Amino acid sequence: MMPSNYHTHTTFCHGADTPEELVCKAVELGCPALGLTSHSYTSFDGSYCMTREGTKAYIAQVRALQEQYKDQIKLYLGVEQDFYSEDPTDPYDYVIGSVHYVKKDGVYLSIDESKENQQNFVAKHYGGDWYAFAEDYFATVAQVYEKTGCQIIAHFDLLTKFNAKGDLFDTKHPRYLAAAEKALEALLKTPAALEVNYGAIARGYTEKPYPEPWVITKWLRAGKPVCFSSDCHNRNQLLFGYSDYEALIARCS
Repeated sequence: MMPSNYHTHTTFCHGADTPEELVCKAVELGCPALGLTSHSYTSFDGSYCMTREGTKAYIAQVRALQEQYKDQIKLYLGVEQDFYSEDPTDPYDYVIGSVHYVKKDGVYLSIDESKENQQNFVAKHYGGDWYAFAEDYFATVAQVYEKTGCQIIAHFDLLTKFNAKGDLFDTKHPRYLAAAEKALEALLKTPAALEVNYGAIARGYTEKPYPEPWVITKWLRAGKPVCFSSDCHNRNQLLFGYSDYEALIARCS
């Protein structure tokens, strides 16, 4: 299988590289295809996503690159559409659907800002009940296809980003598993592909990709498609994890 990545971020959101820098790296690595997917605009948190004006410039630039590099690589204009983004997805070739927030008590709580932030909002909004937080998170994930119309489901269990040591919650706890299973069953009814995402490993948060192996196994045994992603924020990590991907899929099949 030739290496391709359909989840990459640019300077239009919080990536380190311009779209053209990513394209050139993909060409250098021999990728037959590349998908660019800057974060969609969200009105309540501009710290990581495209602006409205930036969105227009991003679309125009990637469309120009598609023409410029058409003889070297197949480029796709994509977007990572957060569940709570209201921006249209019509201009894009494809959509990655993701959940970066839970909404609780009228507040958008960021899933992946920091461990301290996660601990603080679970204490404040969930009375320290990590499994109530997990239930709300997975209930939102269950609806991500319905809300975004995505072709790819991103980092299914992103809430584990700061739990590499298992000191926040137990992913084998019955309530956690029940919530994750319910979300998975809902998504299995959709035509979307499940992303196997190495981004948290690349950035030093965990030692394993999203999602957990049991999720991948259940997805594959249902005959559903999966795709590789390094969730690239730096062109030097464009294919990070790719050498492990096929072996992981084989182990989970």
